[in-house]
Amino acid sequence: MSDAPGRPMKYPYTFTAKAAQFPLKFYFQNQWIWRYWLGGGLILSIPIFYKIHKLSNSPENVAIWAEKRKKEAEAHH
Repeated sequence: MSDAPGRPMKYPYTFTAKAAQFPLKFYFQNQWIWRYWLGGGLILSIPIFYKIHKLSNSPENVAIWAEKRKKEAEAHH
């Protein structure tokens, strides 16, 4: 296998070359959104989405939903 080139291309034409030269470390260190995305976006929202999931898929709600769909299907036929 040959070694990687000693210097980057003047203009990266392929998507892979563009991704390899993107300064991702700079963005992670200097933009606030990357620091707070994990804590705010994931850790705080997962319990909320879990609670909504449990409420919407409860047996009582599923029965109510099935009854509404049954009445709707009878009205169309």
